[in-house]
Amino acid sequence: MGEYKNIFNQVQVQGPIEWGVDNDRNMSSERTESAGFNTWLGWFGNAQLGPIYLGTWGLVSLITGLAWFLIVGFSMLASVDFNLAIFAKELFYLSLDQPGEEYGLGIPPLNDGGLWLIASFFLLISVMSWWVRTYRRAEDLGMGKHIAWAFLAAIWLFLVLGLIRPVLVGSWSEAVPYGIFSHLDWTMDFSVRYNNLFYNPFHGLSIAFLYGSALLFAMHGATILATSRFGADREIEQIVDRGTGSERAALFWRWTMGFNASMEGIHRWAWWFAVLCPITGGIGILLTGTVVDDWYGWAQIHGFAPLDSAPNGTVNTYQVNLGE
Repeated sequence: MGEYKNIFNQVQVQGPIEWGVDNDRNMSSERTESAGFNTWLGWFGNAQLGPIYLGTWGLVSLITGLAWFLIVGFSMLASVDFNLAIFAKELFYLSLDQPGEEYGLGIPPLNDGGLWLIASFFLLISVMSWWVRTYRRAEDLGMGKHIAWAFLAAIWLFLVLGLIRPVLVGSWSEAVPYGIFSHLDWTMDFSVRYNNLFYNPFHGLSIAFLYGSALLFAMHGATILATSRFGADREIEQIVDRGTGSERAALFWRWTMGFNASMEGIHRWAWWFAVLCPITGGIGILLTGTVVDDWYGWAQIHGFAPLDSAPNGTVNTYQVNLGE
């Protein structure tokens, strides 16, 4: 068993419940008092479930998040006259839509976007409270703030889509609706309205970092699983005292592509790729409609889209709000 381990036959050590550290902040006072083990979850991570530290910020986040969930859920349910069968059947098509363009940044009636505005307020409080909780947990445990900053990168894109850009444009109608297919439709319409978002260079960077981070995490996960029989899964030890696992991993990547990240460096590569995905995506969305109104035309002017000639021989042009 010790000679070969993988995700399906790894040894799951289950001893006494680990309650975690405590310090002068008395963190144990706000933890749940229950904990246990789950063998199925142990295949993918630590088998222990709990205890959970909620705290004030976590409680605020859960309450406001539940308020958002109930407002959106009951609005969708009301749209089908509270028929649970139709609700289940049409769930992917149901939506709580943002206010219409005629309301600008004003407060519309409840049924014309007012509920969307209220739900968005609770969602904003929930997400930001959870971020504060994430930061405070890392601070109290003496950890680095890498998780909090990564979460903030995702929040940046969330704020651009639902708050910052609509405010800059001057209308809540520019925000994203709450629904599955309506969200996808919004994305398509957004690209069509601004003439092909694929020509937005920050969109391209975002996709590159998305695919790149997926590739890096897959490569790293596969490498550790492939060398776990040699102890490579004890990555912290391998960072400061390289063993057989990390040496074999380094040789493999040198031999296959001429370069290998270190046991620490691969996490920095993956962290930056993942964080830059929503950061560049948010920049691209923020520039759309505020600076550039026609991405295909912008790409023509800047030389990476073909110049389409109109029947009279003139070249199509574009306009940006800053003028060029």
